[in-house]
Amino acid sequence: MFDKILIANRGEIACRVIKTARKMGISTVAIYSDADAKALHVQMADEAVHIGPPPANQSYIVIDKVMEAIKSSGAQAVHPGYGFLSENAKFAEALEAAGVAFVGPPKGAIEKMGDKITSKKIAQEAGVSTVPGYMGLIEDADEAVKISNEIGYPVMLKASAGGGGKGMRIAWNDEEAREGFQSSKNEAANSFGDDRIFIEKFVTQPRHIEIQVLCDAHGNGIYLGERECSIQRRNQKVVEEAPSPFLDEATRRAMGEQSVALAKAVGYTSAGTVEFIVDGSKNFYFLEMNTRLQVEHPVTELITGVDLVEQMIRVANGEPLSLSQDDVKLHGWAIENRLYAEDPYRGFLPSIGRLTRYRPPAESPDYQPGVVPQAPVVRNDTGVYEGGEISMYYDPMIAKLCTWGPDRATAIEAMRVALDRFEVEGIGHNLPFLAAVMDHPKFVNGNMTTAFIEEEYPDGFEGVTLAEADLRRVAAACAAMHRVAEIRRTRISGRMDNHERKVGTDWNVTVQGQSYDVTIAADHDGSTVTFDDGGTLRVSGDWTPGDAIADMVVDGGALVLKVGKVSGGFNIRTRGAELKVHVRTPRQAELARLMPEKLPPDTSKMLLCPMPGLVVKVDVEEGQEVQEGQALCTIEAMKMENILRAEKKGTVSKINAGAGDSLAVDDVIMEFE
Repeated sequence: MFDKILIANRGEIACRVIKTARKMGISTVAIYSDADAKALHVQMADEAVHIGPPPANQSYIVIDKVMEAIKSSGAQAVHPGYGFLSENAKFAEALEAAGVAFVGPPKGAIEKMGDKITSKKIAQEAGVSTVPGYMGLIEDADEAVKISNEIGYPVMLKASAGGGGKGMRIAWNDEEAREGFQSSKNEAANSFGDDRIFIEKFVTQPRHIEIQVLCDAHGNGIYLGERECSIQRRNQKVVEEAPSPFLDEATRRAMGEQSVALAKAVGYTSAGTVEFIVDGSKNFYFLEMNTRLQVEHPVTELITGVDLVEQMIRVANGEPLSLSQDDVKLHGWAIENRLYAEDPYRGFLPSIGRLTRYRPPAESPDYQPGVVPQAPVVRNDTGVYEGGEISMYYDPMIAKLCTWGPDRATAIEAMRVALDRFEVEGIGHNLPFLAAVMDHPKFVNGNMTTAFIEEEYPDGFEGVTLAEADLRRVAAACAAMHRVAEIRRTRISGRMDNHERKVGTDWNVTVQGQSYDVTIAADHDGSTVTFDDGGTLRVSGDWTPGDAIADMVVDGGALVLKVGKVSGGFNIRTRGAELKVHVRTPRQAELARLMPEKLPPDTSKMLLCPMPGLVVKVDVEEGQEVQEGQALCTIEAMKMENILRAEKKGTVSKINAGAGDSLAVDDVIMEFE
C-alpha cells in the first residue's frame, strides 16, 4: 500500500480524501494557492505545498506546478478529487511518466469517456440510447444557431470538457443560442482550459439519475445503485438522494448492467459515474460518464456501506475488488443537500466574505464511510471553518450535509432538523431554500424533475411563508423564550425578590404580519400559552438567553429555532422561514402600531451589482435606449458568467463601471432616465 498520497484539489473533497487516507494509515500532502494558505484541507494534511496565485488556471490546474509538488513531497500516488485535473488525460499521462499512481481511471478511459463528444459517439457505437445532438466541433455562434435550428429548440450548449454546471446553457431561440455559445466558450476556457462546445436536444421534464460504478484492473466491475439528482439549479445539482424514489428494481438493474458494460468497453478502472436522463415511462438515455469521484458520492456510501475513496485507493494500488455484485445491498435512504455561499433572495447569486459563524449540526459520532448505518445518521462533508474566508476564485459550495434513515421519510425529517440546526453567518447562504425544498409536496412525494426549481420557483426564491398553525407554534415558543429572557434581565439587575412582579403574563407577539395576544402560565416543567381566541399550546425547552439554537417542544412536537436577538424580540429561522418576531407588553404593542413604516430607497432607475464580481463586458452605451430583457452587462463570479438584463424599457443616462472593474454587492453599475 502507498505510504503517501498527494491530493490535487482543495476544499471539502480534499478534506474527505484525507479522512479516509488517515483511516488507512496513509500520510497526505495538500497543495494550496495563496487564497488557501489557511484553508482547512491545508490544516488537516500531514504536509502542504504552495503552488501559486489564487486563480485556478495559475495554480490548481497547472500540471507542471502540481508535478513539482509531487516530486518535492515524494508522494507515491495522487487523488485528484473532482473538478480541476480529475478528468485531464494529460495529467494522468504525466503521472504515469513520472511513475506516480493516479487514483482514478487510465488515461485512455479518460480520453474516451471524459470528453463528452467522444463518449457519446462510443455510446452510440455500443448501442446505448443517447439524446439527439450534434457531436462535431462548432466553430462560431452562427454555426451554433444553424445547428440549434436543425436539432430543434430547446437545445443545450455544453462544454466538451465541462462539469459541475460550468460551460452549460439552455437556449430556446436564436438569440439565446448565440449568447449562450459565447458564454459557454468563455466559461469552458476559464474553468477547464478547453473551449470546445457541442449541442444536444434539451429533453423537457426529465429526471436526472446516475449509476455509480466501481471497476478494477482485473476485469471486475460492479454498480452500487443509483442516485437521484433531479433537483438542479443552472444545471448544477442542489439536492441528491439514494436510491431514487422513481426507479423499480428492473430498471435499476438494466441501468446498472449497461453502465458496467460501458465502463468495461473502455477499460475503465476506479470509481466512475454513468449519467442518464429518464423519462416518465422509465426509458433512460445516456448523457455522459464522469471519470472521477462525484460530489454526491456520500449518499451512495451511506446506503451501501462502501467507502468509495478507500476502494479507489486500493484499485490504484493494483488490488482486485473485494466486492462482487451479489455483495452490493442497498440499505435505507440517504439525502444530500449542498450548502452554497449564495443569496437565494438575489437569484442564487454568489456571496463571498468571512464566515463570522459556522456551526454545523453535530455529526453522528459512530458513523464512518465503509460501515452500514444502524441508526439515523448526520454527516457533514466540509472544507471551511468559522472565521475562514469564502473566496471569489472557487466554487461556492461550503458543505454537503447528508442524512440517512431506514426509510425516505425518516431521512427527510432528519435533514429538516439538521438544516434548522446549521448556523451560518457572515455571508449569503441557501439554507432557507434547502429547508423549503425538504418541505415541498413534490419533493416529499418524490415527484420531481430537473425542471423542479424552474417550475416551483419561477420568480426566484422569495422565502417561506409559514402556515397559521406553524406561526402559532413559533409565536408561543418565542413568547415563552422572551419571558425567560425577561426573568434573566430582572435577576441581573438585582431585583430577584420581586422579579415575578416585574415580568408580566400578558404579551403581544407579532410575526409574519400576524399579531397574537397571549397569556403565559409558567410552571417548573414549561409554560402554557393561551391565545386570545382561547387556543392553548404547551411549550417546554431548555433554551437560555444567548443560545443560538433553541430546541423547543410545542404541544409534544419538536421545534428547532435558529435564534438571533433583536430589540424587543428575536430573529428566527425555522423550516426555511426567516422571521422577525417581536414580543411586547400590551402597552408597547399599542404604541408600536402608531409607528410609521420605513420605506426602502428607490433604486428602480439603477442597475445594481447583485453579487461581488468582475465586469466582463458592458453591452450598452450612455444615451442608448434599451428594451426589456436586453443584455446590459456580464459579471463573472466564482467561475460563472452572469448576464444582467434590463427589467424594463429605458435610456442609459450614466455608466459607472467598465470591463475589468471589480464590484461589490449593490454597487451601481449604470443609471437610467
